[in-house]
Amino acid sequence: MPVYIRLIGGDMGQSDSLISRRDFLKLAGVAGGALGLSACAPTVAAPTPTIEGMGQTGGGSAEEMDAMHEAGVKTFLENIGKDKTFWGTRLKPRTEDGFQIFELTCQSVQWETKPGEAVEAMAYNGIVPGPEIRVLEGEKVRVVVTNEMSESTSVHWHGVLLPNEMDGVPFITQPPIKPGGTFTYEFAARNPGTHIYHSHHNAAEQVTKGLFGAFIIEPSDVETQPEYDAEYTLTLNDTAIGLTINGKSFPYTQPILAKVGDRIRIRYLNEGLLIHPMHLHGLVQEVWAKDGWWLPQPYKCDTLNIAPGERYDVIVNCDAPGAWAFHCHILTHAESSHGMFGMVTAVVVS
Repeated sequence: MPVYIRLIGGDMGQSDSLISRRDFLKLAGVAGGALGLSACAPTVAAPTPTIEGMGQTGGGSAEEMDAMHEAGVKTFLENIGKDKTFWGTRLKPRTEDGFQIFELTCQSVQWETKPGEAVEAMAYNGIVPGPEIRVLEGEKVRVVVTNEMSESTSVHWHGVLLPNEMDGVPFITQPPIKPGGTFTYEFAARNPGTHIYHSHHNAAEQVTKGLFGAFIIEPSDVETQPEYDAEYTLTLNDTAIGLTINGKSFPYTQPILAKVGDRIRIRYLNEGLLIHPMHLHGLVQEVWAKDGWWLPQPYKCDTLNIAPGERYDVIVNCDAPGAWAFHCHILTHAESSHGMFGMVTAVVVS
C-alpha cells in the first residue's frame, strides 16, 4: 500500500496537494528507484554545507556513492510536509494611530539547518529567515526592534524608499541598537515589490548568521502584476550557517508542488556573500522584476544568476509534469560524491 503525505501550504498562499512516494518516483521517471535528484545520506558523513566544505570528494566505491545519493533522496521524500514553516511565517501587525505596527526581537539562538545539526545563529523572533513582513503600498509602517543579543545591531530596509533617518546604518543615520535597547522605525510603504530587511551592523556576521527576512510591499493596483496561482519565497544564504534555502539544507528543504497548468511566482532573495545561479530543470523561468522593479520586457531563462543583495521575481508556467530538480548551479553549493546537499530542492508538477 502506498504511503500518502498531505502537503499543507499554510497561510502563505500555497495550495494543498496529495502525492505518494510511489507517484513522486513515477513523476521523476524512475519508478521503484531513486529520483533524478540525489542527496547525502543522513547516516553517512555528508559535506558540511559551509564555504570550507565545498568540493568534498572521496565517495568510496560506486555502490557506496550510489547508496549515499539514494539515501538522501529517501530522506527528502520522508521529510515532505513535515516542516510547516519552511515557506515562511508572516508577522501579523496590529493597527494603531493609522500605522501597521510590527515587533521584531533580535536574539542569539541555536538553529538547526538539518535535524540534530544546530549552529550558532542570530534570528529575528527566533527564526531564520525572520518572519515575513507584508504591507500594502501607501500604508504607514512602524517596526519596533528590541535587541536581546550581546552586541549592538540595526535594521536596514534594503530596497525600500524611505526617509534617510530610517535607513538603519549606525553612525550614519542612527545610533546602534545596543544590547537591551529598542529602536522604532517609521515610514510609508512607497515602492511595491520584493525587498529585504537585515542587519547593517557587523553585517558580514550578523546577516549570514540569520538576521534577515523578506519585506514585501503589495501594489495598490493589482492589475500591474502578472497572474499566478501560488507564491513561494526562496531566501538564499551561505557562509556562517552554511549553504541554505530558507534556513535549511537539502535533504531538509521542501519541494514546490504544482499541477499542470499552474503558474507559480517565485521571489528570490540573496542574503549571502556569494552569487547563486539558480537553475530549474525542465521548466522556464520568466523574469518579471529585479530589485522590486518591474522590467520593461520580461525575459526567459532556466538559470538565473542572483548576486548578494539582489531580488528577482519570476513566473514559472508548470507545463511539464515531473519532479524537476531545482538548485544552485555552482555545483560545490549543491552536490558532491556524497550526494546533493545545501542549496537544492525540487518543483513537482502533477
